[in-house]
Amino acid sequence: MEAGRADAVVWRNRALMLFDRVSVPVAVCDVYGQVVLANPAMAAECGTTPGRLRGRQVLELFRPQETTQVERIAEALRLRHRSRYQVSVCWPAPGGTERYGELTADPVSDTVEETPALLVMLRVQGERPAPEPEPARTTEVERRVLALLAGGATTARAARELGLSRDGVTYHLRRLSARWGAANRTELVARAYALGVLAPGVWPPRPRVTEGD
Repeated sequence: MEAGRADAVVWRNRALMLFDRVSVPVAVCDVYGQVVLANPAMAAECGTTPGRLRGRQVLELFRPQETTQVERIAEALRLRHRSRYQVSVCWPAPGGTERYGELTADPVSDTVEETPALLVMLRVQGERPAPEPEPARTTEVERRVLALLAGGATTARAARELGLSRDGVTYHLRRLSARWGAANRTELVARAYALGVLAPGVWPPRPRVTEGD
């Protein structure tokens, strides 16, 4: 009995070593899709380490392109079917591009009665450049306030140039900060550039010109 347990430990350790070294992105998930174990190749696709993937939902990391695929798989697993399941997915790559491919999930367990785990493998099929962010919806006054703020204007100066009261400028800044979750004015300006509201590479700062302006 003790010899059998020792052999099982040896083979388990060998399997884990192979799991870590294989170049194919692989993870073990519970039946609900929560990551239990991931190899370095899978973690690299998410720009993190294997330990940080533990407990994450695999379908939050890799977005299904067809929700009906996921619904069919969930129903099949509920009925304890043991087929191989495939889901078309896409995900943001660490380099800023978007990759797409296919997740293959195989139910695995020691007995038929036991609730299966899922051995998940990712096949990368290609990548495409990340889409340019669409300018966030803002009013003309909000864009002008942001441009003045980016140029270093105080609340009083922005109020004079826009024909508003200081309270009026503060009102717009508070609304923008709440909408974008900005903690301060520096972050608010950074968000404005990141969201395409302000034109990049120009001085003095000015709103980005979009179709319909």
